[in-house]
Amino acid sequence: EYFRNGSTATTTDWKVNPIPEDLLTRRVEITGPVNSAKMVINMLSRNESGSRADCAMLDFEDSMNPTWDNVMNGFKNLSEACDGTLQYIKKNKSGAIEKIYRLNPNDMPVIMVRCRGLHLNESNITVDGEPISGGMLDLAGSFYHTAKKLIAQGKTPKYYVPKCEHYLEARWWNKLFSALEDALKVERGTLKATFLIETLPAAYQMEEILYEYREHAAGLNGGRWDKIFSDIKVLKYHPDRIMADRGTIDMKKHWMDNYVKRIIKVCHSHGAFAMGGMSAFTPGKDAATRKEQTDKVIADKSYEAFIGHDGCWVSHPYFIEYAMKSFSRKNQLDVLLEEFDKYPDLAPQGGTPRTIAGLRTNIRVGIAYMQGWNAGNGCVSWDNLMEDLATLEISRAQVWQWLFHQVKTDDGEKVTCELVSKIFNEELDKIKEEIKDNMFAADDEAVKRVIASYEKAKKDAENIFLSKNFNEFLFTQNELV
Repeated sequence: EYFRNGSTATTTDWKVNPIPEDLLTRRVEITGPVNSAKMVINMLSRNESGSRADCAMLDFEDSMNPTWDNVMNGFKNLSEACDGTLQYIKKNKSGAIEKIYRLNPNDMPVIMVRCRGLHLNESNITVDGEPISGGMLDLAGSFYHTAKKLIAQGKTPKYYVPKCEHYLEARWWNKLFSALEDALKVERGTLKATFLIETLPAAYQMEEILYEYREHAAGLNGGRWDKIFSDIKVLKYHPDRIMADRGTIDMKKHWMDNYVKRIIKVCHSHGAFAMGGMSAFTPGKDAATRKEQTDKVIADKSYEAFIGHDGCWVSHPYFIEYAMKSFSRKNQLDVLLEEFDKYPDLAPQGGTPRTIAGLRTNIRVGIAYMQGWNAGNGCVSWDNLMEDLATLEISRAQVWQWLFHQVKTDDGEKVTCELVSKIFNEELDKIKEEIKDNMFAADDEAVKRVIASYEKAKKDAENIFLSKNFNEFLFTQNELV
Protein backbone atom coordinates (compact mmCIF):
# COMPACT_ATOMS: atom_id res chain seq x y z
CA GLU A 1 0.00 0.00 0.00
CA TYR A 2 1.00 3.61 -0.47
CA PHE A 3 2.04 5.73 2.48
CA ARG A 4 -0.65 8.40 2.84
CA ASN A 5 1.01 10.25 5.70
CA GLY A 6 1.61 13.61 4.05
CA SER A 7 5.39 13.26 4.30
CA THR A 8 7.86 15.86 3.08
CA ALA A 9 8.92 13.41 0.37
CA THR A 10 5.45 13.23 -1.17
CA THR A 11 3.93 16.66 -0.51
CA THR A 12 6.68 19.26 -0.98
CA ASP A 13 8.43 20.66 -4.05
CA TRP A 14 11.96 19.32 -3.66
CA LYS A 15 14.66 18.46 -6.20
CA VAL A 16 17.63 16.13 -6.28
CA ASN A 17 21.02 17.81 -6.45
CA PRO A 18 21.97 18.88 -9.99
CA ILE A 19 22.88 15.98 -12.29
CA PRO A 20 26.54 16.16 -13.42
CA GLU A 21 27.19 16.84 -17.10
CA ASP A 22 28.55 13.35 -17.80
CA LEU A 23 25.29 11.80 -16.56
CA LEU A 24 22.91 13.90 -18.64
CA THR A 25 22.88 11.43 -21.54
CA ARG A 26 22.05 7.82 -20.68
CA ARG A 27 20.04 6.70 -23.71
CA VAL A 28 21.43 3.17 -23.74
CA GLU A 29 23.23 1.43 -20.91
CA ILE A 30 24.81 -1.99 -21.41
CA THR A 31 25.26 -4.37 -18.49
CA GLY A 32 27.36 -7.41 -17.69
CA PRO A 33 29.57 -9.09 -15.09
CA VAL A 34 32.53 -7.04 -13.88
CA ASN A 35 34.73 -10.10 -13.29
CA SER A 36 35.12 -10.92 -17.00
CA ALA A 37 37.80 -8.73 -18.57
CA LYS A 38 36.68 -9.65 -22.08
CA MET A 39 33.05 -8.75 -21.39
CA VAL A 40 34.03 -5.50 -19.70
CA ILE A 41 36.12 -4.52 -22.72
CA ASN A 42 33.24 -5.40 -25.07
CA MET A 43 30.83 -3.29 -23.02
CA LEU A 44 33.24 -0.34 -23.06
CA SER A 45 34.02 -0.55 -26.78
CA ARG A 46 32.24 0.03 -30.06
CA ASN A 47 30.56 -2.97 -31.62
CA GLU A 48 31.12 -4.25 -35.15
CA SER A 49 28.71 -1.69 -36.58
CA GLY A 50 30.51 1.17 -34.82
CA SER A 51 27.89 1.77 -32.13
CA ARG A 52 28.55 1.99 -28.41
CA ALA A 53 26.43 2.56 -25.35
CA ASP A 54 26.34 5.87 -23.49
CA CYS A 55 26.98 4.05 -20.22
CA ALA A 56 28.16 0.62 -19.10
CA MET A 57 27.06 -0.91 -15.81
CA LEU A 58 29.76 -3.26 -14.52
CA ASP A 59 27.96 -5.71 -12.30
CA PHE A 60 28.86 -7.34 -8.99
CA GLU A 61 25.27 -8.55 -8.58
CA ASP A 62 22.80 -10.67 -10.59
CA SER A 63 25.01 -11.33 -13.62
CA MET A 64 28.05 -12.33 -11.52
CA ASN A 65 28.53 -15.37 -9.31
CA PRO A 66 30.14 -13.69 -6.26
CA THR A 67 32.98 -16.13 -5.67
CA TRP A 68 35.93 -14.51 -3.94
CA ASP A 69 38.03 -14.77 -7.11
CA ASN A 70 35.27 -13.12 -9.14
CA VAL A 71 34.91 -10.27 -6.65
CA MET A 72 38.67 -9.64 -6.62
CA ASN A 73 38.87 -9.85 -10.42
CA GLY A 74 35.99 -7.39 -10.52
CA PHE A 75 37.91 -4.79 -8.53
CA LYS A 76 40.97 -5.33 -10.73
CA ASN A 77 39.00 -5.00 -13.97
CA LEU A 78 37.15 -1.93 -12.72
CA SER A 79 40.33 -0.16 -11.67
CA GLU A 80 42.09 -0.90 -14.96
CA ALA A 81 38.98 0.07 -16.94
CA CYS A 82 38.95 3.46 -15.22
CA ASP A 83 42.64 3.81 -16.10
CA GLY A 84 41.91 2.76 -19.69
CA THR A 85 44.55 0.02 -19.48
CA LEU A 86 42.39 -3.11 -19.19
CA GLN A 87 43.22 -5.81 -21.72
CA TYR A 88 42.32 -9.42 -22.38
CA ILE A 89 44.64 -11.88 -24.11
CA LYS A 90 42.96 -14.69 -26.04
CA LYS A 91 45.12 -17.78 -26.50
CA ASN A 92 44.63 -20.96 -28.51
CA LYS A 93 44.90 -24.50 -27.15
CA SER A 94 48.67 -24.52 -27.55
CA GLY A 95 49.04 -21.29 -25.58
CA ALA A 96 49.85 -19.03 -28.52
CA ILE A 97 48.30 -15.57 -28.52
CA GLU A 98 45.41 -15.27 -30.99
CA LYS A 99 44.14 -11.80 -30.16
CA ILE A 100 44.60 -9.03 -27.63
CA TYR A 101 41.50 -7.05 -26.65
CA ARG A 102 42.18 -3.48 -25.53
CA LEU A 103 40.22 -0.39 -24.56
CA ASN A 104 40.27 2.95 -26.31
CA PRO A 105 40.42 5.27 -23.26
CA ASN A 106 39.39 8.23 -25.44
CA ASP A 107 36.18 6.57 -26.63
CA MET A 108 34.46 4.81 -23.76
CA PRO A 109 30.98 4.87 -22.21
CA VAL A 110 30.40 6.27 -18.75
CA ILE A 111 31.43 3.59 -16.24
CA MET A 112 28.91 2.62 -13.58
CA VAL A 113 29.07 -0.12 -10.94
CA ARG A 114 26.23 -2.18 -9.50
CA CYS A 115 26.96 -3.56 -6.06
CA ARG A 116 25.27 -6.49 -4.38
CA GLY A 117 22.05 -5.97 -2.46
CA LEU A 118 21.76 -5.95 1.32
CA HIS A 119 20.44 -9.52 1.31
CA LEU A 120 23.83 -10.85 0.16
CA ASN A 121 26.62 -11.26 2.70
CA GLU A 122 30.33 -11.49 1.96
CA SER A 123 31.34 -14.64 3.82
CA ASN A 124 35.07 -14.11 3.38
CA ILE A 125 35.27 -10.93 5.47
CA THR A 126 33.90 -10.91 9.00
CA VAL A 127 33.63 -8.32 11.77
CA ASP A 128 33.16 -9.67 15.30
CA GLY A 129 32.54 -13.06 13.76
CA GLU A 130 29.75 -11.87 11.45
CA PRO A 131 30.04 -11.60 7.65
CA ILE A 132 29.90 -8.09 6.26
CA SER A 133 27.46 -6.89 3.63
CA GLY A 134 28.54 -7.84 0.12
CA GLY A 135 27.12 -4.59 -1.20
CA MET A 136 29.08 -2.57 1.33
CA LEU A 137 32.30 -4.27 0.21
CA ASP A 138 31.52 -3.72 -3.47
CA LEU A 139 30.67 -0.06 -3.01
CA ALA A 140 33.50 0.76 -0.61
CA GLY A 141 36.09 -1.16 -2.63
CA SER A 142 35.00 0.39 -5.92
CA PHE A 143 34.89 3.90 -4.49
CA TYR A 144 38.25 3.54 -2.75
CA HIS A 145 40.05 2.26 -5.85
CA THR A 146 38.46 4.48 -8.51
CA ALA A 147 36.71 7.58 -7.15
CA LYS A 148 39.68 9.92 -7.05
CA LYS A 149 41.04 8.82 -10.42
CA LEU A 150 37.60 9.37 -12.00
CA ILE A 151 37.29 12.80 -10.38
CA ALA A 152 40.77 13.70 -11.69
CA GLN A 153 39.53 12.79 -15.19
CA GLY A 154 36.52 15.08 -14.77
CA LYS A 155 34.17 12.11 -14.36
CA THR A 156 31.60 11.18 -11.74
CA PRO A 157 31.82 8.07 -9.52
CA LYS A 158 28.51 6.37 -10.34
CA TYR A 159 26.72 3.37 -8.83
CA TYR A 160 23.60 1.25 -9.06
CA VAL A 161 21.91 -0.07 -5.90
CA PRO A 162 19.65 -3.14 -6.31
CA LYS A 163 16.85 -4.88 -4.41
CA CYS A 164 15.79 -1.94 -2.23
CA GLU A 165 12.45 -2.63 -0.52
CA HIS A 166 12.01 0.30 1.88
CA TYR A 167 12.92 3.97 2.14
CA LEU A 168 14.88 3.24 5.33
CA GLU A 169 17.24 1.10 3.22
CA ALA A 170 17.82 4.12 1.00
CA ARG A 171 18.55 6.19 4.10
CA TRP A 172 21.15 3.61 5.17
CA TRP A 173 22.81 3.64 1.75
CA ASN A 174 22.86 7.44 1.73
CA LYS A 175 24.69 7.47 5.07
CA LEU A 176 27.22 5.03 3.60
CA PHE A 177 27.67 7.27 0.53
CA SER A 178 28.46 10.23 2.79
CA ALA A 179 30.77 8.19 5.03
CA LEU A 180 32.80 7.08 2.00
CA GLU A 181 33.07 10.65 0.72
CA ASP A 182 34.21 11.86 4.13
CA ALA A 183 36.75 9.04 4.45
CA LEU A 184 38.37 9.96 1.12
CA LYS A 185 37.94 13.71 1.74
CA VAL A 186 35.67 14.03 -1.28
CA GLU A 187 32.98 16.70 -1.39
CA ARG A 188 29.58 15.51 -0.21
CA GLY A 189 27.25 14.74 -3.10
CA THR A 190 30.05 13.79 -5.51
CA LEU A 191 29.05 10.13 -5.54
CA LYS A 192 25.92 9.56 -7.62
CA ALA A 193 23.62 6.56 -7.54
CA THR A 194 20.62 5.12 -9.32
CA PHE A 195 18.39 2.82 -7.30
CA LEU A 196 16.66 -0.06 -9.02
CA ILE A 197 12.94 -0.11 -8.29
CA GLU A 198 12.59 -3.85 -8.75
CA THR A 199 10.54 -5.00 -5.77
CA LEU A 200 6.82 -4.67 -5.19
CA PRO A 201 7.24 -2.83 -1.85
CA ALA A 202 9.63 -0.32 -3.44
CA ALA A 203 7.15 0.41 -6.23
CA TYR A 204 4.85 1.88 -3.58
CA GLN A 205 7.69 3.83 -1.88
CA MET A 206 9.78 5.07 -4.82
CA GLU A 207 9.23 8.75 -4.06
CA GLU A 208 10.24 8.26 -0.43
CA ILE A 209 13.27 6.23 -1.55
CA LEU A 210 14.42 8.93 -3.98
CA TYR A 211 13.99 11.60 -1.31
CA GLU A 212 16.23 9.76 1.15
CA TYR A 213 19.29 9.91 -1.12
CA ARG A 214 18.42 13.10 -3.02
CA GLU A 215 21.88 14.56 -2.36
CA HIS A 216 23.41 11.61 -4.24
CA ALA A 217 20.57 10.74 -6.61
CA ALA A 218 21.00 10.33 -10.35
CA GLY A 219 17.66 8.57 -10.80
CA LEU A 220 15.63 5.38 -10.54
CA ASN A 221 15.50 2.37 -12.84
CA GLY A 222 12.62 0.02 -13.59
CA GLY A 223 14.19 -3.42 -13.07
CA ARG A 224 11.44 -5.43 -14.71
CA TRP A 225 12.77 -8.98 -14.24
CA ASP A 226 13.40 -8.77 -10.50
CA LYS A 227 10.09 -6.92 -10.20
CA ILE A 228 8.27 -9.94 -11.66
CA PHE A 229 10.12 -12.19 -9.20
CA SER A 230 9.15 -9.89 -6.32
CA ASP A 231 5.51 -9.82 -7.45
CA ILE A 232 5.32 -13.62 -7.34
CA LYS A 233 7.26 -13.83 -4.07
CA VAL A 234 5.27 -11.22 -2.17
CA LEU A 235 1.89 -12.59 -3.30
CA LYS A 236 2.80 -16.27 -3.41
CA TYR A 237 0.15 -17.39 -0.92
CA HIS A 238 -2.74 -15.54 -2.59
CA PRO A 239 -4.84 -17.87 -4.77
CA ASP A 240 -6.18 -14.94 -6.79
CA ARG A 241 -2.64 -13.77 -7.66
CA ILE A 242 -1.27 -16.93 -9.28
CA MET A 243 0.78 -15.59 -12.17
CA ALA A 244 0.56 -16.61 -15.81
CA ASP A 245 3.47 -18.11 -17.78
CA ARG A 246 6.52 -15.95 -17.13
CA GLY A 247 6.99 -15.30 -20.85
CA THR A 248 3.60 -13.57 -21.03
CA ILE A 249 4.26 -11.09 -18.21
CA ASP A 250 5.50 -8.02 -20.03
CA MET A 251 5.23 -4.24 -19.86
CA LYS A 252 1.78 -4.37 -21.47
CA LYS A 253 0.31 -5.69 -18.22
CA HIS A 254 -1.40 -2.72 -16.61
CA TRP A 255 0.39 -3.04 -13.27
CA MET A 256 3.78 -3.16 -15.00
CA ASP A 257 2.92 -0.20 -17.22
CA ASN A 258 1.67 1.80 -14.24
CA TYR A 259 4.81 1.02 -12.26
CA VAL A 260 7.22 2.37 -14.89
CA LYS A 261 5.05 5.40 -15.61
CA ARG A 262 5.08 6.14 -11.90
CA ILE A 263 8.89 5.99 -11.98
CA ILE A 264 8.90 8.55 -14.80
CA LYS A 265 6.44 10.88 -13.07
CA VAL A 266 8.18 10.72 -9.69
CA CYS A 267 11.71 11.07 -11.05
CA HIS A 268 11.09 13.88 -13.52
CA SER A 269 9.07 15.90 -11.03
CA HIS A 270 12.16 15.93 -8.80
CA GLY A 271 14.81 16.40 -11.51
CA ALA A 272 16.06 12.79 -11.59
CA PHE A 273 16.45 10.33 -14.45
CA ALA A 274 13.90 7.57 -15.06
CA MET A 275 15.66 4.65 -16.70
CA GLY A 276 13.82 1.92 -18.58
CA GLY A 277 14.29 -1.82 -18.48
CA MET A 278 16.40 -4.57 -19.97
CA SER A 279 16.15 -6.19 -23.38
CA ALA A 280 17.68 -9.55 -22.54
CA PHE A 281 18.20 -10.95 -26.04
CA THR A 282 21.45 -12.43 -27.26
CA PRO A 283 21.69 -12.42 -31.06
CA GLY A 284 20.23 -15.49 -32.74
CA LYS A 285 22.36 -17.64 -35.01
CA ASP A 286 20.29 -16.99 -38.13
CA ALA A 287 19.10 -13.81 -39.83
CA ALA A 288 15.40 -14.54 -39.32
CA THR A 289 15.84 -14.93 -35.55
CA ARG A 290 17.92 -11.76 -35.32
CA LYS A 291 15.30 -9.86 -37.31
CA GLU A 292 12.54 -11.03 -34.97
CA GLN A 293 14.62 -10.08 -31.92
CA THR A 294 15.52 -6.68 -33.36
CA ASP A 295 11.88 -5.89 -34.10
CA LYS A 296 10.99 -6.71 -30.48
CA VAL A 297 13.82 -4.54 -29.14
CA ILE A 298 12.75 -1.61 -31.32
CA ALA A 299 9.11 -1.97 -30.25
CA ASP A 300 10.05 -2.21 -26.56
CA LYS A 301 12.46 0.72 -26.58
CA SER A 302 10.22 2.88 -28.76
CA TYR A 303 7.45 2.52 -26.21
CA GLU A 304 9.82 3.31 -23.33
CA ALA A 305 10.93 6.47 -25.12
CA PHE A 306 7.33 7.37 -26.00
CA ILE A 307 6.13 7.30 -22.39
CA GLY A 308 9.10 9.35 -21.18
CA HIS A 309 12.02 7.19 -20.09
CA ASP A 310 15.45 8.78 -20.40
CA GLY A 311 17.16 5.60 -21.53
CA CYS A 312 17.17 1.82 -21.35
CA TRP A 313 19.29 -1.30 -20.85
CA VAL A 314 20.55 -3.92 -23.28
CA SER A 315 22.48 -7.08 -22.47
CA HIS A 316 24.42 -7.45 -25.73
CA PRO A 317 26.34 -4.95 -27.90
CA TYR A 318 24.52 -6.13 -31.03
CA PHE A 319 21.31 -4.37 -29.97
CA ILE A 320 22.82 -1.01 -28.97
CA GLU A 321 22.19 0.78 -32.26
CA TYR A 322 18.59 -0.44 -32.47
CA ALA A 323 17.82 0.65 -28.91
CA MET A 324 19.58 3.99 -29.47
CA LYS A 325 17.36 4.88 -32.44
CA SER A 326 14.36 5.10 -30.13
CA PHE A 327 15.89 7.84 -27.97
CA SER A 328 16.33 10.90 -30.17
CA ARG A 329 17.10 13.36 -27.36
CA LYS A 330 19.85 13.36 -24.74
CA ASN A 331 17.19 12.97 -22.04
CA GLN A 332 13.49 13.54 -21.43
CA LEU A 333 13.51 15.24 -18.05
CA ASP A 334 10.85 17.63 -19.35
CA VAL A 335 8.30 14.80 -19.77
CA LEU A 336 6.26 15.16 -16.57
CA LEU A 337 3.21 12.94 -17.24
CA GLU A 338 1.03 15.56 -15.59
CA GLU A 339 -2.21 13.73 -16.43
CA PHE A 340 -1.00 10.43 -14.98
CA ASP A 341 -2.12 9.59 -11.43
CA LYS A 342 0.90 9.42 -9.12
CA TYR A 343 -0.87 6.69 -7.14
CA PRO A 344 -1.96 4.16 -9.80
CA ASP A 345 -3.04 0.56 -9.35
CA LEU A 346 0.20 -1.42 -8.93
CA ALA A 347 -1.30 -4.69 -7.68
CA PRO A 348 -0.18 -7.63 -9.87
CA GLN A 349 -3.02 -9.77 -11.18
CA GLY A 350 -3.19 -13.52 -11.51
CA GLY A 351 -4.28 -15.03 -14.78
CA THR A 352 -3.64 -17.28 -17.73
CA PRO A 353 -2.07 -18.78 -19.76
CA ARG A 354 -0.61 -21.40 -17.45
CA THR A 355 0.83 -24.04 -19.72
CA ILE A 356 3.09 -27.07 -19.77
CA ALA A 357 5.25 -25.14 -22.24
CA GLY A 358 5.64 -22.36 -19.67
CA LEU A 359 6.55 -24.91 -17.01
CA ARG A 360 9.12 -26.43 -19.37
CA THR A 361 10.67 -23.02 -19.98
CA ASN A 362 11.10 -22.45 -16.25
CA ILE A 363 12.67 -25.87 -15.76
CA ARG A 364 14.95 -25.58 -18.77
CA VAL A 365 16.19 -22.20 -17.53
CA GLY A 366 16.82 -23.76 -14.12
CA ILE A 367 19.05 -26.47 -15.56
CA ALA A 368 20.95 -24.09 -17.82
CA TYR A 369 21.50 -21.47 -15.16
CA MET A 370 22.71 -23.92 -12.53
CA GLN A 371 25.20 -25.37 -15.01
CA GLY A 372 26.64 -21.90 -15.45
CA TRP A 373 26.50 -21.14 -11.73
CA ASN A 374 28.35 -24.35 -10.86
CA ALA A 375 31.06 -23.28 -13.31
CA GLY A 376 31.44 -19.93 -11.53
CA ASN A 377 29.27 -17.85 -13.87
CA GLY A 378 26.39 -15.57 -12.95
CA CYS A 379 24.77 -15.28 -16.37
CA VAL A 380 24.33 -17.66 -19.29
CA SER A 381 23.33 -17.17 -22.90
CA TRP A 382 20.54 -19.68 -23.41
CA ASP A 383 17.88 -20.06 -26.09
CA ASN A 384 18.75 -16.60 -27.47
CA LEU A 385 18.30 -14.89 -24.10
CA MET A 386 20.70 -13.73 -21.42
CA GLU A 387 19.57 -15.50 -18.27
CA ASP A 388 20.85 -14.16 -14.96
CA LEU A 389 19.97 -14.77 -11.32
CA ALA A 390 16.81 -12.67 -11.62
CA THR A 391 15.34 -14.88 -14.32
CA LEU A 392 16.24 -18.03 -12.38
CA GLU A 393 14.45 -16.52 -9.38
CA ILE A 394 11.34 -15.95 -11.51
CA SER A 395 11.43 -19.55 -12.72
CA ARG A 396 11.81 -21.22 -9.34
CA ALA A 397 9.28 -18.84 -7.70
CA GLN A 398 6.66 -19.54 -10.34
CA VAL A 399 7.09 -23.31 -10.13
CA TRP A 400 6.84 -23.10 -6.32
CA GLN A 401 3.66 -21.02 -6.54
CA TRP A 402 2.05 -23.41 -9.01
CA LEU A 403 2.95 -26.39 -6.84
CA PHE A 404 1.73 -24.73 -3.64
CA HIS A 405 -1.67 -23.92 -5.14
CA GLN A 406 -1.90 -27.22 -7.05
CA VAL A 407 -2.48 -25.31 -10.27
CA LYS A 408 -4.05 -26.98 -13.25
CA THR A 409 -2.61 -25.98 -16.60
CA ASP A 410 -4.88 -24.66 -19.33
CA ASP A 411 -5.24 -28.17 -20.74
CA GLY A 412 -6.26 -29.56 -17.34
CA GLU A 413 -3.03 -31.18 -16.16
CA LYS A 414 -2.33 -30.74 -12.44
CA VAL A 415 1.11 -29.40 -11.53
CA THR A 416 2.64 -31.84 -9.05
CA CYS A 417 6.13 -32.68 -7.83
CA GLU A 418 5.98 -35.82 -9.96
CA LEU A 419 5.15 -33.81 -13.07
CA VAL A 420 7.95 -31.33 -12.37
CA SER A 421 10.47 -34.16 -11.91
CA LYS A 422 9.26 -35.81 -15.12
CA ILE A 423 9.79 -32.58 -17.07
CA PHE A 424 13.24 -32.11 -15.51
CA ASN A 425 14.22 -35.53 -16.88
CA GLU A 426 12.73 -34.81 -20.29
CA GLU A 427 14.43 -31.44 -20.60
CA LEU A 428 17.77 -32.90 -19.53
CA ASP A 429 17.43 -35.53 -22.26
CA LYS A 430 16.79 -32.78 -24.82
CA ILE A 431 19.80 -30.81 -23.61
CA LYS A 432 22.00 -33.90 -23.89
CA GLU A 433 21.00 -34.35 -27.52
CA GLU A 434 21.66 -30.67 -28.22
CA ILE A 435 25.12 -31.00 -26.66
CA LYS A 436 25.94 -34.00 -28.85
CA ASP A 437 24.77 -32.14 -31.95
CA ASN A 438 26.72 -28.99 -31.08
CA MET A 439 29.88 -30.88 -30.08
CA PHE A 440 29.92 -33.36 -32.97
CA ALA A 441 33.57 -32.52 -33.71
CA ALA A 442 34.74 -32.81 -30.09
CA ASP A 443 36.26 -35.92 -28.54
CA ASP A 444 34.04 -38.24 -26.50
CA GLU A 445 35.61 -37.32 -23.15
CA ALA A 446 34.90 -33.62 -23.69
CA VAL A 447 31.27 -34.38 -24.52
CA LYS A 448 30.94 -36.59 -21.44
CA ARG A 449 32.31 -33.83 -19.19
CA VAL A 450 29.81 -31.29 -20.50
CA ILE A 451 26.90 -33.73 -20.19
CA ALA A 452 27.98 -34.56 -16.63
CA SER A 453 27.93 -30.85 -15.75
CA TYR A 454 24.31 -30.59 -16.94
CA GLU A 455 23.35 -33.75 -15.07
CA LYS A 456 24.64 -32.18 -11.86
CA ALA A 457 22.90 -28.91 -12.72
CA LYS A 458 19.62 -30.75 -13.26
CA LYS A 459 19.92 -32.40 -9.85
CA ASP A 460 20.73 -29.09 -8.15
CA ALA A 461 17.95 -27.19 -9.90
CA GLU A 462 15.39 -29.91 -9.22
CA ASN A 463 16.20 -29.82 -5.50
CA ILE A 464 15.76 -26.04 -5.52
CA PHE A 465 12.50 -26.08 -7.47
CA LEU A 466 10.94 -28.84 -5.34
CA SER A 467 11.87 -27.37 -1.97
CA LYS A 468 8.79 -27.23 0.25
CA ASN A 469 10.02 -24.08 1.95
CA PHE A 470 10.28 -20.95 -0.16
CA ASN A 471 13.49 -19.03 0.47
CA GLU A 472 13.12 -15.27 0.03
CA PHE A 473 16.33 -15.29 -2.01
CA LEU A 474 18.05 -18.31 -3.48
CA PHE A 475 21.48 -17.16 -2.32
CA THR A 476 22.19 -14.94 0.68
CA GLN A 477 25.95 -15.43 0.98
CA ASN A 478 28.85 -16.58 -1.11
CA GLU A 479 31.13 -19.54 -0.44
CA LEU A 480 34.19 -19.38 1.77
CA VAL A 481 37.51 -19.56 -0.01
